[in-house]
Amino acid sequence: DPFCSCCGDPVEGAVHHAFLCSWCRRSRPAFALARSAVRFRGPMKQALHTFKYEKACHLAGDLGGLLAGCVRAHYADVSFDGVAYVPLHPRKGRERSFNQSRLLAADAAKRLSIPILHRALSRVRVTCTQTRLNAEERKRNVRGAFVATMPEWIEGRGLLLVDDVMTTGATVAECSRVLMDAGAVSVHVVTVARG
Repeated sequence: DPFCSCCGDPVEGAVHHAFLCSWCRRSRPAFALARSAVRFRGPMKQALHTFKYEKACHLAGDLGGLLAGCVRAHYADVSFDGVAYVPLHPRKGRERSFNQSRLLAADAAKRLSIPILHRALSRVRVTCTQTRLNAEERKRNVRGAFVATMPEWIEGRGLLLVDDVMTTGATVAECSRVLMDAGAVSVHVVTVARG
């Protein structure tokens, strides 16, 4: 605390009431809520970089534990039918050899006793890295990059969407839009860190 009551974006300083950030006021995302376990800085930033870029897959359990704790803390009253995750494009998956979001989702789903949907979403278009893009560029970069590949299972379900880091929320917002368009009742986002 304090953070945006929709996307969970933390703010510095004292705020003593619920509020929506300027992005959520301007264009409400497709997800119901988004929450993150920690801020993307200091040792956690280093741990996530090591996990993602140095193939430190052994960290998935510790990071998945943070995700599960975040879900229990912020979504205690929400019932989920399945866990989805942000997919990599097949080419990127071959280059990296693993999908960090898939590892995190699998660990958190096991801890939370929620089925994981390994093919809920597919990335159908290669996108450039988001790290050097501003918020509007990130939104354009991921628009149309994902499709729902299990619409018959998605329809009528409440889903938990997992990713490693949320910065502007463009990626999880686009994934949530695709899941909602496929008939999901709701999508709640959880990430390890918030940038």
